[in-house]
Amino acid sequence: MYCSIKRVIQRLKPSGLFQQQQQALVRVPCRAVGGAVGPPIDGSVTVEQAVSLWAQHFQQQDISEPLLSSSYIIAHILGQKTLECIERSRLGDRLTEQQREMVWELCSKRLTRMPVQYVIEEWDFRDLTLKMKPPVFIPRPETEELVSLVLEDLQEQQKDKSLPALRCLEVGCGTGAISLSLLHSLPQLKAIALDKSQEAVCLTKENASRLGLDDRLNVHHLDVMTDEYLIVRDCGAVDVLVSNPPYLFTQDMESLQEEIVRFEDHAALDGGSDGMSVICQILALAPKLLTEEGRVYLEVDPRHPPMIKRLTEQRMIGLQYLETHCDLTNRPRFCVLQRRR
Repeated sequence: MYCSIKRVIQRLKPSGLFQQQQQALVRVPCRAVGGAVGPPIDGSVTVEQAVSLWAQHFQQQDISEPLLSSSYIIAHILGQKTLECIERSRLGDRLTEQQREMVWELCSKRLTRMPVQYVIEEWDFRDLTLKMKPPVFIPRPETEELVSLVLEDLQEQQKDKSLPALRCLEVGCGTGAISLSLLHSLPQLKAIALDKSQEAVCLTKENASRLGLDDRLNVHHLDVMTDEYLIVRDCGAVDVLVSNPPYLFTQDMESLQEEIVRFEDHAALDGGSDGMSVICQILALAPKLLTEEGRVYLEVDPRHPPMIKRLTEQRMIGLQYLETHCDLTNRPRFCVLQRRR
């Protein structure tokens, strides 16, 4: 998706002359509000200098990932995903007045701790570029792994041409990342997505329309915790139920980064005292929605797989626990369950 930190830093390693220019520029008085660095008074700054100046200022203000933040914002203004997409020779080009003002505007937003995804209003998820708007939850890399897991199983099922077109339900769609990635990779799939947040519902619809996938996706403003009857009536029967539900333990909310606390929807994160509030409701609802041998795919906290397994064994909720998959850091992150026959 995006280039690594190491490779970005290598591209931005300044020469001795550039370091002298940077020191001179840093001494220029600030003209922006809130302590943000304004464009140099003489209006002369190159792409490379602007990246370094803002990275330095972000670091001074304790903004996380200062160099990456600066790089992504300025690359976005230049119409690219990353600085690696820009020819090396162009990094020495001087920014236009309009570009300098855009840099100032967006970098000033980052100084408020607004996540870069919200600042540039888009982010890549697998092979899709999705629109981002606060407070809708920003999809994380782990969720890309969840999509890969679901895709692997669905692609295997689609090899049987005698089976009807598959249907998928995403609970808590947010930006629509999971449903849209599945639809993009599986042309025969149809999907339903729901979320309790009206902002999330609107953003999923917008992303679906922009990607030309809205003809195979139905989006509903429904709350899995309170709208069970409507969900069963309007969304079943599905072959797959997939969700990245709120799964943080309430006590862990206190340790979240300031960017998350200030800007992202807490309801999309807080799963209650044991992180299981929404998960339990999804598991109770799943047997009423799934086709025979339909499956549930969940992204969860590493502490949850044994809890979920015990729940299915003790309460006989109509689901069989199949397997646990680890994420790239080798933490148990994904649970797969199947409707009992």
